[in-house]
Amino acid sequence: MRIPARAILVAATFMLSVLLYVDRVCISAAKQDVTRDLSLSDQQMGWVFAAFSLGYALFQTPAGSLADRFGPRRVLASIVAIWSVFTGLTAAAGSLASMLVIRFLFGAGEAGAFPGMARAMYSWIPMQERGLVQGINFSGSRIGAAVTLPLVAGLIAQFGWRPTFVILMIVGFIWSVAWLLYFRDDPADAKWLSERESEYILANRQSDSPVTNPASDPASNPASDSLTTPATDAESLLKTILRSGNVRALCLQYFASNFIFFFGLTWFFPQLMTRYGLTGMQASLFTAVPMMFGAFGNWAAGWWVDRLYSQDKWRLSRRLPAATGFALAGIGIVGSAYASTPLSSSMWFSLCIFGADMTLSPSWSTCVDIGKSRAGVVSGMMNMAGNVGAFVTSLAFPYLLEWTGSPLPFFYIAAVLNLLAIGMWFRIDPTVPLQESA
Repeated sequence: MRIPARAILVAATFMLSVLLYVDRVCISAAKQDVTRDLSLSDQQMGWVFAAFSLGYALFQTPAGSLADRFGPRRVLASIVAIWSVFTGLTAAAGSLASMLVIRFLFGAGEAGAFPGMARAMYSWIPMQERGLVQGINFSGSRIGAAVTLPLVAGLIAQFGWRPTFVILMIVGFIWSVAWLLYFRDDPADAKWLSERESEYILANRQSDSPVTNPASDPASNPASDSLTTPATDAESLLKTILRSGNVRALCLQYFASNFIFFFGLTWFFPQLMTRYGLTGMQASLFTAVPMMFGAFGNWAAGWWVDRLYSQDKWRLSRRLPAATGFALAGIGIVGSAYASTPLSSSMWFSLCIFGADMTLSPSWSTCVDIGKSRAGVVSGMMNMAGNVGAFVTSLAFPYLLEWTGSPLPFFYIAAVLNLLAIGMWFRIDPTVPLQESA
């Protein structure tokens, strides 16, 4: 079977997703060295983690809006170059204050990456492939996190934490240049794409109902998207988004998803070391396993989303994988809390991350479904809420541990959030476009 040329785009965004999390998880793997060199407490390190999440959350919607307005080609190339600069500058931090500023700006620089990818998906990926492609993209972030932990632990042991951040900066610059040279905002402008494939993408990339032949549906024509009319300005678009029950529910469930996952990126690694007396390399391997299960969760959910959609079950194709994922995440987080060995803790947390990551493909696919050509700003709004969850996680774990002397309260809160998120998914209707959702 011939592989379509648009697979090049998917490979590029997959690698971007890997790079995103290599750069993001590096600070967790370097925690012990950073806290020692800068004389930081666990609570202060929590603020370092949180500074990234705050910058990342606050700039999601503006960055998504830029991707909608100027196109993902220029915006993603700029974003990767900017965050790479701050990845390198992390090596220059000499105090808590400088580290907080750099990590905040690093988070702000990364903010538009996934919204920009969502906007590229709207232009390039047919609806019937959207779930799997989103799953592949997000699995890159999990594979990146899994590979990073032992890899960065080795680099830090060999070169020190500061040179490691400089190496990662250079890798980011390479991706940025390659994307700018080869990607085009519209398939019709990509000379390396065949005319036949370009026509297929344009005919199938969006519809307002799960029809057998999307090309026959006038809604598949981007020109039919009422959100792209000149009368739409930033203020009216923001009001439309804030009034949308779909967007509010998407934001709440994504808060829960990131609350769980960001714990895996930040505190799971160091708490394993402390709780079970592990070395950095041992802890990195136990922490890498859940990240790989996250990749599996993305693939499974992406396949399931597309499978259900192909059976004319548009609503169920988003709701069922997400609700199942949150149920598994709740079970896994409680099991990990009561685990007696690092292996059992890692296995239970793997179930948790597998479930949490099953929610990503339906979440981002729904953003593209309802947002269409405004998928960047809609997904940015959802991702902003999610990273408020990440911000809360960064601080909640160390402070709850200090106040109560036990990690259990944090795990209980996470389990309850998963249950609430399941309820949110039965309020979300991906078949209702943004302007009709209230």
